[in-house]
Amino acid sequence: MIRTKKLWLVLGLVASLSLVAFAADPWTETYIAGDTAVWFFNNTTGETTNILHLEFDQEVTIVNKIAIGGQFVPMGPLTGTSFDFAGSLIKNGTFQIDWQPVTAVPALAQWLKMDEVGNTIPLGSPFFTSIAVLGRLFGIGIVAVREANPDALTAAFAQFFADNAEYLAGLSETLGMSLADSLMPIIMASPPEGIENFFNTIMGMLGVTDLTDVVAGAVDFSALFALLGM
Repeated sequence: MIRTKKLWLVLGLVASLSLVAFAADPWTETYIAGDTAVWFFNNTTGETTNILHLEFDQEVTIVNKIAIGGQFVPMGPLTGTSFDFAGSLIKNGTFQIDWQPVTAVPALAQWLKMDEVGNTIPLGSPFFTSIAVLGRLFGIGIVAVREANPDALTAAFAQFFADNAEYLAGLSETLGMSLADSLMPIIMASPPEGIENFFNTIMGMLGVTDLTDVVAGAVDFSALFALLGM
């Protein structure tokens, strides 16, 4: 049985924000074959990987899979929204997966490896395509840093508020409350799910609808992204 550390998605969060133009990323190559999507997941981590984790925001059916440079077997049904393929794939190897419907795109993909006691550890950056997944990763990452180094967490948010002072002052006035005073108690006490919910609420207030808005929008998240690994 695979035992998964709660932080396995945190590593590489910031780097993956550059993957908005996912089709051009060496992590993946995509093709269309009739009514089937053909994706090549390239192991660019520099290490042998043991697991590929995939999530979709709609039900898909895996109709074909080929590992080039190793062997992977599915750890569950081939129809669903979440999949784990386990085995071994050498660095620079490729795992081809074909699925239907052709329009489905992974919401999240992550290479993993097994440690000596059976825990899964992330390799490289996660690939993701949705604000919802970003919110989940953000919540997990914030709690991880809070437990490991609360002073660094406080300092990063202080910098975030300083970097965005003018914009956040206007937003606080609109809301009728100090955003900093409202945010920090949640950040310092809530579980990952609570922070994820608050993150999604803020994204909604900011009018953020896709990852491009996060990277190139009006709010500078660089201090928080740096905190989570860059």
